[in-house]
Parts: sequence; C-alpha cells; structure tokens
Amino acid sequence: MRLVVISGRSGSGKSTALHVLEDEGFYCIDNLPAGLLGPLVEQMQQEGYPTLKGIAVSIDARNTGRDLALFPAMLAKARELMDCEIIYLDARRSTLIKRFSETRRKHPLSNNDTDLTQAIDAEKDLLAPIADLASLTIDTSNLNLYQLRDLVLGRVARQANAEVSLLFLSFGYKHGIPVDADLVFDVRCLPNPYWKQELRAWTGRDQPVIEFLDAEPEVQAMLEDIRNFLQKWLPSFKQNRRYLTVAIGCTGGQHRSVYLCEKLQQQFLQQYEYTQVRHRELAATR
Repeated sequence: MRLVVISGRSGSGKSTALHVLEDEGFYCIDNLPAGLLGPLVEQMQQEGYPTLKGIAVSIDARNTGRDLALFPAMLAKARELMDCEIIYLDARRSTLIKRFSETRRKHPLSNNDTDLTQAIDAEKDLLAPIADLASLTIDTSNLNLYQLRDLVLGRVARQANAEVSLLFLSFGYKHGIPVDADLVFDVRCLPNPYWKQELRAWTGRDQPVIEFLDAEPEVQAMLEDIRNFLQKWLPSFKQNRRYLTVAIGCTGGQHRSVYLCEKLQQQFLQQYEYTQVRHRELAATR
C-alpha cells in the first residue's frame, strides 16, 4: 500500500491536494497528529484495505514542535512497512499574505503577539524537518485552484508506484527561477522571436513561433543536447526518486522556453506515461 504525506505552509493548497487524492480512492485524514503516523500505518497494514489506492494524510504546523522534530524517525519506521512519499506545498510569502487577506482566515500560528508575516515565517522553520524529506515540492504561487488540482491529479494521484513523474516547466528569468525545480536549463542564448515584431504577440505554442524556432539550428542543437542529457541520466534519477521537475527558462517565459518544453514533453511522453508540461508565465496550462 502507498502512503502519501501532504504537508506545507498554511494557504499553500494542502486541503485541495488532499481532496484530489480522496476523490481518486485514497483514504484521507486531515491534520493527523504526527505521533499517530506509526500506529496508523501499522493498523492499515494489519487490516488490509484492497479497494484503496493508498493512504493520504495531512501533517502541518498544527502539530506540536516536538512531534514535528521527531517526524523523520517516524517516517523511517513507516517506510519499513509500506511505500511512503512526502508532497510539500509552498508559496511565496507575499502570495500567502494575499491569500489570507482575501479569505480573512486566521493563520494557525498567529496570535496577539505574532502577526501574519511572523507566523508565516515561523511556520517555514517549524516544518523544515518535513520539507527536507519531501519527494516532491510544489510552488503554488502561480497556480489557481484548478491548475493545482490538475497537477496533483497527474503527478501524484494517478501515478503508478514504479513510474517516474516528469514535469517540463517553462519560466521567465525576469520573474525568478522556480524554487521547486530539480534541473534548470537556461536558453536565453537562443534566437529570440520577441525581436520579430510579427511574432511578439504569439507564444511558443503557436504555429508562427514554432516554425521560426524549428528553422533555427541553434535551437535544434539545444533541444537535442537537453534531450540527450535526460535520456542518459533519467534512469539513474529513477533509482532513488519518483518525481523530477525540469525547468527551462528564457527571458520572459513566452517563446523559447515554452517551445522547448512542448517539444520535450512530446518526445518523453513516448517513454514515460506520467509526463506533463506547465508554462508558469502563460495564463493557460495543459
């Protein structure tokens, strides 16, 4: 049986992720006291639940600091009994502040002596023992509810135990490097369609830009080099990890990085069933 631990800072989307897993057939528990993780796993192993895809539990800052500090040891014991992984959700401080302001909810660590910003920062330190063990970290700063659901559904809920989940993520350097990337490739050295007035309004998913970049030898050489690197090293990555996020960045995240991510997703989907693409700077994602 498979155990998925959902954790992360408040406001990052943990409840949404847990609901996705519940809809997909996981037995889900929100706000599980970390000290009960071991007994829960033992009971599920002994009783046996053949109709369930697995167990998903949310463990967050509502736990005591002592229990969170002991979490690595608890997880190690759980892994002796079943396949375990941790999905850690996070977002930029400014994004979390905005979300709490919009919902007018109280942060679990805020009080008369601790304001929202201090609570958000304190929560990060409190959850560090879990974040350091994460199998997959998802930055939800640029994701809406539906995009997060699709991401969790494709990368976690419907993934087979033995398969690697591969995500190609395009981004613009002027908006910052994705904090949840495992590998980052900088393609700002390639010919830029932005400087062609007739191509500026299009993206790397549109035919005019595709035709332009298809005809550029440097772009094709970069595509081949990234593909060859991944073809060589993905089998090694697969031995000790289930998730891999490959980020490709250009200046604005509109043309070159988008084009390359689309091409790579098409190619690797033939070998890896759980291969997705996401364009951070574009409104629409697939």
